[in-house]
Amino acid sequence: MKGMAALPVVLAGLIWATPAARADEYRLDVRSVAPDTYAVIGATEDFDSTNGGNVVNCAFVVTAAGVLVVDTGPTARYGAALRRAIRSITPLPVVRVLNTHHHPDHILGNQAFADVGIESAEASIAAQVREGPAFLDNMYRLVLQWAAGTELHPATRAAVAGPFELGGHRFELHLLSGHTGADLALLDVTTGVLFAGDLVFHGRAPTMPHADADAWLASLDRLANLPATTLVPGHGDVTRPASVIAATSDYVRWLRDHLEAAAAAGLDLTDVLAQTPPDRFRPLAVIDAEYRRAVLQWYPAIERRHLYRPRP
Repeated sequence: MKGMAALPVVLAGLIWATPAARADEYRLDVRSVAPDTYAVIGATEDFDSTNGGNVVNCAFVVTAAGVLVVDTGPTARYGAALRRAIRSITPLPVVRVLNTHHHPDHILGNQAFADVGIESAEASIAAQVREGPAFLDNMYRLVLQWAAGTELHPATRAAVAGPFELGGHRFELHLLSGHTGADLALLDVTTGVLFAGDLVFHGRAPTMPHADADAWLASLDRLANLPATTLVPGHGDVTRPASVIAATSDYVRWLRDHLEAAAAAGLDLTDVLAQTPPDRFRPLAVIDAEYRRAVLQWYPAIERRHLYRPRP
C-alpha cells in the first residue's frame, strides 16, 4: 500500500544487526506507515528458538512531545532493540507506552521501557500480574537464549478510555474485550491509523486462549465503525481496515458456530479435532495448529454446557 514501504537501507542498517552481531539479536522490520508513524512487523509464525518470539507487531508514533509506543514485544532483548530503533529515528524521548493486552508477545519487552511507566487496561494489569510468571517461564522454554535476562514488568498505570492529545496528534483510546478480558485499541485521529492489537489478525489464524467470541465480535463491530484509513493489526501486514476486520470477524463467528453445532450434535473432542476449517481459511498462516488449539481451549466448556442444558 502507498506510504507503507520499508524504511531506507541506510536506516535499516542502523537497526539491523551487523554481520558480527550475535545470532540472537533481533532484526526488526520497521516500516513507515503514516507521517511520524512506524509499525514493527513480526513473522506470522509460532514462537520458537529460531525467531525468538518475533511474531508480533509493535508500533510507535513520534510526536512533538515525545514518542508513544504500542506494545513492547516478547523479550527484554526485543524491547531493547525496539528502543534502539526508536532512537535511530528520533532523539525525542519515549513518553508513553501502552500494552494492548496481557499476552506475553506484547508485554515481555516492558523492562526496556520501565523508566517510562507502562499503561494497560486495569483488568489487563491484573492478568499480567496473575499469569505473567507462567508466561515468562514458557517464553524461556520456547525461545531459549533469546529470552536471556527477561524479567516480568507488568504495566502499572490503568489506561483511561477516551480522547487525548499528545504533541500535535489527537488520539482516541478504546477499552474493549474479546481476544482477552481487556483489550486496548488506539486510533490516531490525526493520521487515521488504528492500532488494533490482537483484536485483529491479518493473514494469520487468530489465537484464542482467553477469547470470548461474542465480546470479540462486538469489539470488531466497534472497530469497523471508527474513521480509520490504515490498520496495524496485532499480527500480519499493515492494511486497510475494512476487509481485514471483516475477515477476523468471519473466522471468530465461524469457529463459535462450528463448535456450538458440534456440541449440539453430540460430537466428542476427538471428532472435532479431526475436522478441518473451510477452504476460505486455508490461506491463513498456522491455521491447522490454531484450529486445534482453539478446539482444546473452547470445546470442553461448550460441550459441558450442552450436556447439562436443562431439557424442556
